Amino acid sequence: MKRLFPAPLLSLALFALWLLLNLSVSPGNVLLAAALAILAPILMAPLRPQHAHVRKPMTIARLIGRVGVDVIVSNLQVARGVLRANSHPPRSRFVRIPLDLRDAHGLAALSMITTVVPGTVWSELALDRSVLLLHVFDLEDEHSFIEHFKDTYERPLMEIFQ
Repeated sequence: MKRLFPAPLLSLALFALWLLLNLSVSPGNVLLAAALAILAPILMAPLRPQHAHVRKPMTIARLIGRVGVDVIVSNLQVARGVLRANSHPPRSRFVRIPLDLRDAHGLAALSMITTVVPGTVWSELALDRSVLLLHVFDLEDEHSFIEHFKDTYERPLMEIFQ
């Protein structure tokens, strides 16, 4: 069964998405949806990374909540910074953040978090995954920002993935 459906949730999602996008459950569309749901995961299995071992679901829930709050707060801070840019220009900087997180899935999640939080841009990751170069829109104190970043995002991701 695992050979036919290496990613059953992906197969189910592809099947449903095909039918939803076509707004039809005609026999032809059901057949195409089934073919797509079976063949796509099989053909793309070599491209998938290793399986993630996710732990601590409550840590995941807290992290999602914290990211949601940070998105709202950062949106307001960036909006305020843009609106008052003439009188108080933002102190934009690149910050090097030493990383303890090495798991590929954790790093991917960290990159998505920095993408959705306004005011931060993931710029570069060292080849050995030890340092992250991050651009920050308005930075007051580099040391406290690094501590906040590591405590709020990196440590929970390490609990989840490592």
